[in-house]
Amino acid sequence: MATMNFSIPDEVKEAFNKAFAGENKSAIVARLMLQAIDEAERSRRSRGFVERLRAIREQANPVTAEEVARARRELRE
Repeated sequence: MATMNFSIPDEVKEAFNKAFAGENKSAIVARLMLQAIDEAERSRRSRGFVERLRAIREQANPVTAEEVARARRELRE
């Protein structure tokens, strides 16, 4: 198992120790780090998805509201 050292404000340390008194703080920090990693990965994927959508929209021809409505009607039939 690895060890990491971080500097945090004293008030954050005190609040953390108070909130998680008697618990395995290493496990809690590890869980929070995994959540942060998941969030960062979702954010990266989301940005990539938005960029791909923008690229597709730049290449596509504009469609009127009537064309969209007609396509919906045809799909429902």
